[in-house]
Amino acid sequence: MRRILLPMVLFLLCACLPAFSQSKPITIESLFVPGGLTGRAPETFRWSPDGTKLTFVQRDDSGEHGQLMYVDLATGKVDTLLSETKLASLAPPASRLKDDRERERVSRYSVASYSWAPDSKHILFSASGQLWYFTLESGTGVQVTQSSESNEDPKFSPDGKRVAFLRKHQLYVMDAKGESQHLVTDDANKDLTKGCNKDCTDCDQGILNGEVDWVYAEELSVRSNYFWSPDGREIAFLQTDERKVPSYPITDFSGQHPSVDHETYPKAGDPNPAVRIGVVGQGGGKVRWVQIGNNPEYMPRFGWVRPGLLWAETLDRKQQKMELYFVETGSGKSRLMLTENSDAWVEVNSNFSVLKSADGFLWTSWRDGFTHIYRYSFEKNDPLSADAKLEKQLTSGEWEVLSIEDVDAETSTVYFTANPGDPRQTNLYAVQLDGSGFRRVSTGDGTHHSNVAAGAKFILDNYSTQSTPPKIQLCKLNGGCSKVWEARSVAEYGLSAPKQLELKAEDGTKLYGWLLLPPDAANGPALSGKKVPLIVHIYGGPAGQTVTDAWGGDRALFHQMLANKGYAVFSVDNRGTPNRGRKFMAASRLQFGGVELRDQLAALDQLLPQFPQLDPKRLAIWGWSNGGSMTLFALTHSDRFAGGVAVAPVTDQHLYDSVYTERYMGLVNDNAANYNDSIVAHAADLHGSLLLVHGLSDDNVHPQNSIQMVDAFIKAGKQFNLMVYPGKTHGIAGREARTHLFHAIEDQLGGILR
Repeated sequence: MRRILLPMVLFLLCACLPAFSQSKPITIESLFVPGGLTGRAPETFRWSPDGTKLTFVQRDDSGEHGQLMYVDLATGKVDTLLSETKLASLAPPASRLKDDRERERVSRYSVASYSWAPDSKHILFSASGQLWYFTLESGTGVQVTQSSESNEDPKFSPDGKRVAFLRKHQLYVMDAKGESQHLVTDDANKDLTKGCNKDCTDCDQGILNGEVDWVYAEELSVRSNYFWSPDGREIAFLQTDERKVPSYPITDFSGQHPSVDHETYPKAGDPNPAVRIGVVGQGGGKVRWVQIGNNPEYMPRFGWVRPGLLWAETLDRKQQKMELYFVETGSGKSRLMLTENSDAWVEVNSNFSVLKSADGFLWTSWRDGFTHIYRYSFEKNDPLSADAKLEKQLTSGEWEVLSIEDVDAETSTVYFTANPGDPRQTNLYAVQLDGSGFRRVSTGDGTHHSNVAAGAKFILDNYSTQSTPPKIQLCKLNGGCSKVWEARSVAEYGLSAPKQLELKAEDGTKLYGWLLLPPDAANGPALSGKKVPLIVHIYGGPAGQTVTDAWGGDRALFHQMLANKGYAVFSVDNRGTPNRGRKFMAASRLQFGGVELRDQLAALDQLLPQFPQLDPKRLAIWGWSNGGSMTLFALTHSDRFAGGVAVAPVTDQHLYDSVYTERYMGLVNDNAANYNDSIVAHAADLHGSLLLVHGLSDDNVHPQNSIQMVDAFIKAGKQFNLMVYPGKTHGIAGREARTHLFHAIEDQLGGILR
């Protein structure tokens, strides 16, 4: 009887297995092959100024070969504009960049490889620090810079006849064809070098004219710090004085003798860069310095209202007061037009938009508890004669405006991305300048990253869902879309759909989460009869969400692989994460970890009874960056987890940059107790098995954080595992490094939960 029963049981078990058992397995190696499972997406989309083309760079999976493609906006047809042979020298692949720090800078801050000339007949390429002027009609490119120094951030003048660019922290202008090249900020540093002796050759070292420094790029999302006036006669630029800002030594340990690169980096409580706005003629000459406010701590945004009139935003050190100024460049007179105050912090964004009518602007604020759009007016003929006047709040409700994409002057329509109804989704919406006509423009639930063409006739729509890889379409506003690019299908891998969850924080606030179960335990106990170990994936900070209806890329596929191996994976966005309004996001202000961990544990307490197949005794946690910090916080402030993996964590708030840290933690002297209550200070409370990971060239979260954590663990007698990646930055990029790292993560989690 027993000999007959066993084969029968095996037959029934096999018959019950769903189709996923025949699916192609996901491996760590397959995640990090060039192009990944879904293929390499296009790069650097640009609209031609004449409104006829949308261009982009499309490379093969290796990234080594590519073409400049274009979409004909009239027909939707995709074709080649520049062949691989021509593009190879004009826009070389990232693999040619000197090191991981430079590669990450280009990708993280979306440094453009080309830009259209205003006549739509020429393109300016930036390749390996040199500039090339390409003529479409002849199909030829001419190198227009020959300097041994790198030439960065080029911009055409409004008439297209000249090009401005940065070289060695100074601003230059040249003829578009490379002729009559001259330095225009020659006068900018003279008053800063007073008192230097005759032998001083670098008294102005640390002075950046028009150049973006690290902290402005990373924490204020500044992408350029100089702008041509609309008439092309002047250039306004931000001068950044970093001479009093401490630096951090980033060491390259390759070779016989290590080299050190000193990165200027203000940590919490340190002096920030001193900033001021200068205006100079396109031919150079004396710089006119703009006097705005009383030595503001930050100037995160500025630009031109019209020729002769600038706008500029200032922000105090606590980041609780932003002021908007208008400045006459001729007289130097300025006026405070608008003040934005917050008891939490003021969000810096790029939403300020001067209306084409030249008598008003759009402004976003979360003054009513959620980020919304406000329309202001000012005196058109004498802008400095009166404060800006609030005319209308254009949007309202318990949801967030994420960005203003375009304002169509012809139809008085504002296009913006927002998340009404579900903070896990992002869609494109429109509203009239009088507040009427609110409507959704994008179609299909999920996440739409939309780029609206100037003039609002076309939309570039990058769409995905949690289970649908990205697809990029060109859509006409009056209807109809054509495909530009689509990720490769992942159907052959038999991915499981995560269960969408609504849970509650300790105070009753709704929290969104997802749970990915092993295929054989999706609807109840596993076929093996054993309870399923659970991995918590956490980020938990103000810079991002883990619970969105968007394609999760390699991270999500890694979790699918873990699920196929018998693990459940869970993630929840605690209070303190973005896109849920001021109260939700500011709940964790002035402290790190406490509110976040309590929400995570409250969510776990609700999850486990709902899914009895989960094993409450086999819990692990892992995260990267803020998620790495939260992993360490969880392992030192609770005993719920058997262990975890912390990648690139901040371990002491004193060690991270001033702008980010003080925005959420307040000033060091005002909040000393919470600053001093660091994770490092709790090293002796470590519970469970830990893998600590850091890239040794991380210029964002410095490896100093992990080194101080290591020292504290040693002094506390705590055992742990450590993995460092030489030459790698915050993203620990590259096929070999990523493959090694994710194997290490899998091994650590498997060892904890076996």
